[in-house]
Amino acid sequence: MKHLISGNEAIARGAYEYGVRLASAYPGTPSTEILEVIGARYPEIKAGWAPNEKVALEVAAGAAYGGARALAAMKHVGLNVAADPFMTLSYTGVNGGLVLVVCDDPEMHSSQNEQDTRNYAKFGKVPCVEPSDSQEAKDLIGEALSISENFDTPVLFRSSTRISHSMSLVEFRDRVEGPKELGLKKDPMKFVMLPAMARRRHPIVEQRLKDVAQFAETWPFNQIVMGDPSLGIIAAGVPYQYAREAVPWASFLKLGMTWPLPEKMIRDFASRVKRLVVIEDLDPFIEEAIRLMGIKTEGKELTGMCGELSPEKVEIALTGSSSAKPVKPIEMELPLRPPNMCPGCPHRATFTALKKNKVYVAGDIGCYTLGALPPVGMLDHCLCMGAGIGIASGLDRSLGELAKGKAVAVIGDSTFFHSGMTPLLELAYNGGSTTVVIMDNRTTAMTGAQQHPGTGYTLREEPTNAVSIEKIADAFGFKRIRTVSPYEVKKTQEVIKEELGADEPSLIIARAPCALLKTGRVLPDKPLHIKADVCLGCKACINTGCPALEFVKIEEPAEGDKRKGYTRINEALCVGCRTCFEVCKNDAIEEAS
Repeated sequence: MKHLISGNEAIARGAYEYGVRLASAYPGTPSTEILEVIGARYPEIKAGWAPNEKVALEVAAGAAYGGARALAAMKHVGLNVAADPFMTLSYTGVNGGLVLVVCDDPEMHSSQNEQDTRNYAKFGKVPCVEPSDSQEAKDLIGEALSISENFDTPVLFRSSTRISHSMSLVEFRDRVEGPKELGLKKDPMKFVMLPAMARRRHPIVEQRLKDVAQFAETWPFNQIVMGDPSLGIIAAGVPYQYAREAVPWASFLKLGMTWPLPEKMIRDFASRVKRLVVIEDLDPFIEEAIRLMGIKTEGKELTGMCGELSPEKVEIALTGSSSAKPVKPIEMELPLRPPNMCPGCPHRATFTALKKNKVYVAGDIGCYTLGALPPVGMLDHCLCMGAGIGIASGLDRSLGELAKGKAVAVIGDSTFFHSGMTPLLELAYNGGSTTVVIMDNRTTAMTGAQQHPGTGYTLREEPTNAVSIEKIADAFGFKRIRTVSPYEVKKTQEVIKEELGADEPSLIIARAPCALLKTGRVLPDKPLHIKADVCLGCKACINTGCPALEFVKIEEPAEGDKRKGYTRINEALCVGCRTCFEVCKNDAIEEAS
């Protein structure tokens, strides 16, 4: 029986079917659902959220060292965080099978960059496999585990947004346990990477890569499908599907392994076609490798370097036109729908308090990154997970009086546990007068409300120790630690003002649960009402950016009414957070009757 499932569900199913005993991850779109599905459907697998991707990979590596099949999952920028253990895992090898699933995000649908994970495979000298649909996403987990065990190497499993989130038919099979014997194996010459041991391991890594390349020549997921020899396409992953749809008549070399490449197979295919083109998202990774073989090929000059491909883009690149029927444009002007924080979001209240203090804000990755957009407009930096604290600290210590009382760092609770603790420790250690605001909404909100070390629950909703941010800061040596409810905007504003004036580092924890959480809610879910005849139309409430607030223009004002309009609350959206009530200076807002 076949099942219609997404690529991420298929990866999770593959982990189950092929005997994975442990899976670890940090949530990040487009990879998040992999561990969620494992946690919800496959109790045979020990699964849990790690504080960050580095820890996730290290936990999975520990399981593999013990002979167990293991999987770590993350999005592409997460591999940057996990790069340290990743690079040396290539030297130590793994014992049990270890698959590192990394989901790229061409077009940056939910990411801060568009990096190509295949470069890490070459950099780390490990195999990289890529599925082109959900069936392969499941099957290649088994193949990757087998390659990992047979060649004593971690294997990079590269997915992408369109593979992870698209659905196709998959045939299920029963679970098969891994072939390795479990146990603690002492082998310091292999697993302890002191320089002397590492020097011995490096030649092994280089020979292993040659062995895997030879294996790739006959691996069934690398295959030639001959059609019209006038055009030969080399592709992998979802670009293969695009090319097959765009020019089904062409000849194809479909790659399931994109590093190392099967050179003999590529040379054979190139010799059988008149025109050779590589179709791939993002970097010219395969194209450049083929050119280094001395083989003439086309590639990125046709498809471009930026963004993701599509069947239409590929067809135009290859033939100069598209056979797709043009879509008739909609003859109407649609309202703009920019991304926005939800009604009742506690981050909006915190930003409102920050705005009153006219500060320069070094931000971070999370829902609060949307605070950069108008009308909130209160985020001046966003580099990567955990960077906001370090940036604010650097501004404070280098600019002195120019930044004193003006530069603030904001970071979410999940991001704090991910990579904010070390810069906070640096701040406590090296001093200065930086104010850090931790926006604690009790969840990992942006990726779908996953648990983290501060929530008190595991992936499978089992109670566990809830880590205290206050106690961490106290242990670091912070003397100024304040906890506020962000919905009390005026009080939060005053606390921020006080801490900005301090001559030492200070920490403010703005704590209120995400407005979308089903448990632990503090919002009354009772909408507010604006008295239209009292509202001055000053837009102080509108400038909080709440989607429940609407500005109504007065087309024909009454005699003596100089207002251009007034605010109205959409009671279907309002959850009664009272942020607008806190900023209204004219007593125009009240609870709805």
